[in-house]
Amino acid sequence: MSPAARFRALPLRSRLALLVTVAVAVAVAAVAVISWFMVRTQLNDQLNSSLRSTNARAQASQTLNRLGCQEKVPGPFENNLSAQVQIVLPAGGRCWVDGKNTLPVTAYDLEVAKGLRGAVMYDGKTTDGTPVRIYTQPVELTSGPGVQNAAISVAKPLSDIDKPLSTLAWVLVLVCGIGVVGAGAAGLWVARTGLRPVDELTGAVEHIARTEDLTVRIPDEGDDEIARLSRSFNSMTAALASSQERQAQLIADAGHELRTPLTSLRTNIELLARSEQTGRAIPPEDRKELLASVKAQMTELASLIGDLQELSRPDAAAPGPLGVVALHEIARTALSRARLRGPELEFTSDLAPWYVRGEAAALERAVVNVLDNAVKFSPPGGEVAVVLRAGELTVRDHGPGIPADDLPHVFERFWRSPSARALPGSGLGLSIVARTVLRAGGTAELRAPRDGGPGTEAVLRVPGAPTPPPSPAPADGQELSGQPSVVPDQ
Repeated sequence: MSPAARFRALPLRSRLALLVTVAVAVAVAAVAVISWFMVRTQLNDQLNSSLRSTNARAQASQTLNRLGCQEKVPGPFENNLSAQVQIVLPAGGRCWVDGKNTLPVTAYDLEVAKGLRGAVMYDGKTTDGTPVRIYTQPVELTSGPGVQNAAISVAKPLSDIDKPLSTLAWVLVLVCGIGVVGAGAAGLWVARTGLRPVDELTGAVEHIARTEDLTVRIPDEGDDEIARLSRSFNSMTAALASSQERQAQLIADAGHELRTPLTSLRTNIELLARSEQTGRAIPPEDRKELLASVKAQMTELASLIGDLQELSRPDAAAPGPLGVVALHEIARTALSRARLRGPELEFTSDLAPWYVRGEAAALERAVVNVLDNAVKFSPPGGEVAVVLRAGELTVRDHGPGIPADDLPHVFERFWRSPSARALPGSGLGLSIVARTVLRAGGTAELRAPRDGGPGTEAVLRVPGAPTPPPSPAPADGQELSGQPSVVPDQ
């Protein structure tokens, strides 16, 4: 397994602690290295300045001019300079002026002594191998009537730099070690503290998965990313709890609505079966009424099951392809079906052209549901007026109307007003209407008539246009069809 794969296999807390430790270790090491080099540069500069500021030239010149170049010239430097000082002659000879050891004569020293170059600074060693920093500068010696060029070399041991640097290196190593250990501890603490809300979230998710308890909430104080994640989780569980509650309510309401027609259907079928078993014939009129009741109950069950199937689909799932459809034609078709269901009613219509984008079958079902309500609540011989103007479809009946307190609930699932509970129906029709119109981008409303008369007005508003969009141009060689085109959803 590669190092990257092993790193990814570690727990998130360990990865965070390791990353923090490595980051701090790199930073501490970089600071330590930079500090060490800066100190070394500073010490080198101080040593060089010390060598340059040594007043060895004038004093050695005076001594040599007075005494001449001997094997050792006693001078004022003895016991005053922690350095080696010697004179280098152009011929390669040297005069030891001060110090415990002599310095080898190098090519640099000879070039300076011959006047071929100026002062020079370089690293070297004494005759006993001690590392030193050497500064050689030109000097003039009076020899008889003339002046002789020479060079004077001043050396100081590099231990003046190496010892402090070595001590500093060990101090920095110790500080780096303490920093890395502290960084590891801090990284582990940061990881534990930072991931504590994630641990709480994980525990909440595991608890929900184990118990299906959607009432669990986790603290969401603050405005950081963890708080946002906690709020999102709480919102998700609240939405799931609400969905679960609606699902349970839907099942309970569906069971309640199914119980009545099933009980009545079972009773009627048992009467028919008992008549066959006992041989006691049911009077023809009663039998005919009983069979009509069974048929009506079967129709009601089929309608209720169809409504439940419609409501069980997700809101985003359309039953068919969307396209541009003529709402006035849909209303006209639905009106024809309503006339068959209410032959004793008078229907009036004023349908202006209006084209909308939606699913034709779903929109027709919604308009049929609205008209069925109007037929159901209209008195015999009553009038149902259907008007479509600028995308607003209004269906007006002259029934008993809906109390103002009940209007906010008319689009809820299985909700039925007290006056409608004795009539056939599932209480899902208007809920399907609101859902279908909302999917088409419109709104649905039930209200009291604007003229103050009896009845109810159902208003469906669907965005669209009074004329259909232009049909796409046919491809070369394609024949034009006389059938109206439907623009598919892109």
